Amino acid sequence: MNNIEQARERARKLRDEINNYRYRYHVLDESTMSEAAADSLKRELQELEEKYPELITPDSPTQRVAGRALDKFKKVEHTTPMMSLQDVFNREEADEWLVRIGKLQEIKGGFMVDIKKDGLACALIYEDGMLVQAVTRGDGRVGEDVTQNVRTIANVPLRLRKDLPGRVEVRGEIVIFKEDFRELNRKQRAQGEPEFANPRNLAAGTIRQLDPTVAAKRPLRFLGYDLMHDSIAKLSGAYETMREVGVQTSGKEKWFATLGEAMDYVVSMEEAREKLRFGTDGAVIMVDDLDLLRTLGVVGKAPRGAVAYKYPAEEATTVVRDIALSIGRTGNVTPVAFFDAVVVDGSTVRHASLHNEDEIRRLDVRIGDTVIIYKAGDIIPQVKSVILPLRETSAVAFDFAGALAVQFPDLEFERQEGEVAWRVKGSTQLMLERQIEYYASKGALDIEGLGEKNVQALVQNGLVGATPDIYKVTEAQLLGLDRFAEVSARKLVEAIAASKQPELHRFIIGLGIRHVGMQTARDLAAKFKSIEGLAAAGEEELAEVDGIGKVVAESLVMWFEDGDNQKLLEEFKAVGVVPKYEEVTGTFSGMNFVVTGTIMAMSREEAEAAIRARGGNLQKAVTKTTNYLVVGENTGKSKLEKAEKLGTTLLSEEEFLKMLG
Repeated sequence: MNNIEQARERARKLRDEINNYRYRYHVLDESTMSEAAADSLKRELQELEEKYPELITPDSPTQRVAGRALDKFKKVEHTTPMMSLQDVFNREEADEWLVRIGKLQEIKGGFMVDIKKDGLACALIYEDGMLVQAVTRGDGRVGEDVTQNVRTIANVPLRLRKDLPGRVEVRGEIVIFKEDFRELNRKQRAQGEPEFANPRNLAAGTIRQLDPTVAAKRPLRFLGYDLMHDSIAKLSGAYETMREVGVQTSGKEKWFATLGEAMDYVVSMEEAREKLRFGTDGAVIMVDDLDLLRTLGVVGKAPRGAVAYKYPAEEATTVVRDIALSIGRTGNVTPVAFFDAVVVDGSTVRHASLHNEDEIRRLDVRIGDTVIIYKAGDIIPQVKSVILPLRETSAVAFDFAGALAVQFPDLEFERQEGEVAWRVKGSTQLMLERQIEYYASKGALDIEGLGEKNVQALVQNGLVGATPDIYKVTEAQLLGLDRFAEVSARKLVEAIAASKQPELHRFIIGLGIRHVGMQTARDLAAKFKSIEGLAAAGEEELAEVDGIGKVVAESLVMWFEDGDNQKLLEEFKAVGVVPKYEEVTGTFSGMNFVVTGTIMAMSREEAEAAIRARGGNLQKAVTKTTNYLVVGENTGKSKLEKAEKLGTTLLSEEEFLKMLG
């Protein structure tokens, strides 16, 4: 079947499914999917019709008339961390939250509720009433100084309307109102320019532009949700003070004496949120008394005295192109669906966890199926269901056991009775020993004394239960083992402690991410500069790194999205492991090299190390960005031909050594 015939059949099925949805929704008062999912199907149909105009039919649903990584910003440490919030999704979970905190302190003074604003969190710093700095949330502890951009926002007071002596910090969200966003896109269309995707991304992207004239042209607004000053004792007082000093709020904040009353309001706002002037994904419920809030303390990264009630997530449809398996650090196997890129709740997603074999069977999801994607808690992409009427005859059921054999031929797996997860056979102890050995190996962190026998001793005697635990081992514990005397115990503890600030690329290698070797780790470190930056990278960003293709990008994304691995990184941080990246500069800075053939005066590794020591970058293959191809003995023709075609400078061994000096 040719492409046009495949498109014709797909278009027919899409028309039928969308029209069936509309009929059931409007005539039978039934809903077979969300409006967002139906719109997603319609977008796919519209794209097909744009590509093949001959597929447009009079009854088609589309014919209805309807309505830079920015390192140059100065980093600023927040005086008080801008924390995230624990999520709840229903009244029962909200009640459980109140019971938990009630066991710690008597909850009195009522609750404040405000609608969450869908924008970029930012803190405005005032000294004696004058705006002196604006800082983005960043990672909660360190943000970026965006003062020049924020000063262009019309509703941000450059001077407070009421005298508040000393330091005042106003926290809030930078947003773009829906009507302003629509007007902005109308102008974009009129000028023949591409439209912006959504208000939240536009607001965040605008604030992080280096040129403040860009922000000045955009309809940005600041909506406050907290004011921090010595005179403020209650959150309700903070809102009252914000209004007095000229800071705009959402206008939807309210105080309630009981959680029940607060929840009634939150639920009512869910129904009315579409009428709000700004986007939202929920509401914040917080104890009003700030002393009580501080006394309740923090759990993880969230204050105990506040929760975010999340409204149901937006949905979209897409086609599953593949299902792959990922092994977590505990040995559990997690299936991941990879699908055509789709925008859900303002962000582009390309994959989602399918959890386990039983979940795949329950959903009956197959490679080639059209599925509905949603975000659980508006954060984690999930497969909600399969749209069975759109299933193609070519859709392939997933063979879990077969995929294990293909992806991991050198491992054995088991699924014990009563458990849902497949895991590596004998994984708990064996995998941990292998992980620590690899982490400590010469190619990774190179921790002297932490070889196979010593690792086995630590694991088998229960001194470590995860790789970060090696940093907790004491000399006294080691002296209790047969393998260690006083000197050897001291040396091992010192060697482990000395590895707490590893080079970033070595730490990346030590994590043992599938398909990531030395050169790839170096390239990733040079691109993202921190483990947090790498963890936040999507497939598109990863693909920009030289030599990283689809398989490696998928492997990286899967590793960093695995819950066990996220916990592992938190544990490393908790024991003081802080990977460092230092830019190497020298005579080769900004130059890209490929080394091929045999260098007689030194080994390949020594040649590459010499290039890096002078600030040069190494590439695996000759590309248009390659500056020099170092040609040794017995060089293959392909790289030479590619270099000549691209105009890359060829260096003989003698010329290369001369450049090295």
